Amino acid sequence: QVQLVESGGGLVQTGGSLKLSCAASGRTVSGYALSWFRQTPGKEREFVAAASVSGDSTYYANSAKGRFTISRDNAKSTVYLQMNSLKPEDTAVYYCAAGTGSSREGEYDYWGQGTQVTVSS
Repeated sequence: QVQLVESGGGLVQTGGSLKLSCAASGRTVSGYALSWFRQTPGKEREFVAAASVSGDSTYYANSAKGRFTISRDNAKSTVYLQMNSLKPEDTAVYYCAAGTGSSREGEYDYWGQGTQVTVSS
């Protein structure tokens, strides 16, 4: 069992920055890649970024490249998503997930409750 709890969401202005955190707990959490997905009403859940088990390898959706940075602190069992140059299109509920580290939603076993990110114009 893995528990994931996101935090750090909020309201920011276009061009601003926000840093999300995902606290992971559970006996097997160290064996999972940790990733961020996002979802807006009426849309499918969208992959954002992934960090490998060790945190040494990262993978980003095209929409996130150059703007977002995922990092993992295994000592704290926490994964972060630093979001810069935010756009209104980034508005979504952001979810942390534990799985293979792929961009496919079906390859993740555990999900957090989500944290709302709203980017105003």
